[in-house]
Amino acid sequence: MATFTVTPDFGAKVAYKPRVRRVAFGDGYEQRQGDGINTQPATWDLQFQNRTDTEAATITDFLELRAAVEAFDWTPPNASTAIRVVCREWSKSLDRANLNMVTAQFIQVFEP
Repeated sequence: MATFTVTPDFGAKVAYKPRVRRVAFGDGYEQRQGDGINTQPATWDLQFQNRTDTEAATITDFLELRAAVEAFDWTPPNASTAIRVVCREWSKSLDRANLNMVTAQFIQVFEP
């Protein structure tokens, strides 16, 4: 399993969207149940600002090799254990000569 080791900038955002099965009945009554196990995957929005061409290429090459299909290990900021994630979208912008910004969204997955 590959491991992503580049540290993102401060300001990383994490969001949670629990998977829930919901059945609505009359008069506003509803029932909810978690949809399977591991129902709260984290989604991280990350930025890598002011990176040299080499650093930006390291990030984008790593993500391109996995092509949003292969999961990889990554340790979130202020965490001590790695989680398994996929990156389904990322972008790179050239801010100035040899200064790039890469943004990526890491989505937690649960697999053996």
